[in-house]
Amino acid sequence: MLKVGVIGPNHIGKTHARVYQNHPDAQLVCVCDLQKPRADEAAAQFGCKAYYSIEEMLRNEELDAVSVCTGGVENGSAHYEPTMQCLNAGAHVLVEKPISNNIEEAREMVRTAWEKGRYLGVNLNHRFVPPAAKAKSWIEEKKLGELLLVNMNHWIDNPNESSPYFHIRALHPHSFDIMRYFCGPVHKVQAFAMMPMHRQIWSNFSINLLFDNDVVGHLMGSYDASMTHPIQRCEVMGTEGRFVLENVYESLTLYPRRSPEVTTIRNNTLWGLSGFDDTFKNRIGRWVEQVNARVPREEIEGSGEDGLAAQEIIEAAIRSFEGESIVELSESQALGLGTV
Repeated sequence: MLKVGVIGPNHIGKTHARVYQNHPDAQLVCVCDLQKPRADEAAAQFGCKAYYSIEEMLRNEELDAVSVCTGGVENGSAHYEPTMQCLNAGAHVLVEKPISNNIEEAREMVRTAWEKGRYLGVNLNHRFVPPAAKAKSWIEEKKLGELLLVNMNHWIDNPNESSPYFHIRALHPHSFDIMRYFCGPVHKVQAFAMMPMHRQIWSNFSINLLFDNDVVGHLMGSYDASMTHPIQRCEVMGTEGRFVLENVYESLTLYPRRSPEVTTIRNNTLWGLSGFDDTFKNRIGRWVEQVNARVPREEIEGSGEDGLAAQEIIEAAIRSFEGESIVELSESQALGLGTV
């Protein structure tokens, strides 16, 4: 039984708490928030203890794992300190995305997890859906042949104007993680951005990627789109066919190159996801399963390394845009893990 605490029980934190509470192999022990009313309200809702400082929580509870669901600037500036406190106290940590909006902090979080022998996961929940797994199996079974191209569209309506790069740092960890999930590590990045007249931030990005395996990729992202239409579309093409994954989990279609017959699987006919919150159930459920099984750390899915790799691409894209250049990156160098 995995004994768990949730730090930051706001909207997303409550979703984490609810999944843990309903999981047969996890026990939600406590919630923690600097805002006493928020902690008390969540504790009453989930029938667990409330703490108002991480130090007090770690001093009084023997937790196996912690979900860090804080926010901060660009939804990531408040992740570093609680994650480091919990790792140093011996707890495994599942942190909300982005792993951090500060790349040096993100790198240190990953290094510390390895040094302390702890698991570090990131809530990259878009990959934890049956259609993504099915699409990945098609790639592994060579139904697409040699991979050639990946195109990703990811857009929602978000009026936030808090920082120039809020859009890319807060939203696109998901986008780049899905692209990496299908096509592997990224080697080169080239980015363009657009700020509409009604905006004060760079809310639209067009980003070109070259993967280590020479796959060519493109992301088109925006915070100026309608929420009533599909928010995400991923298309991967190879020498023998292509697939299209629509709206995270709603439909998956395989288009063979040499046959007019297509295969379409829709969520309501097979996967039975009732809504987006089920992606959290899948992701956190996998986290509980892998931590309880004590899998080798390199087998953790949606790991700290995966979260860091997405942020490395984001920071490279920002450098590319500002410098009007193509930026090279090496994921292994950025991790700085050596042979740990």
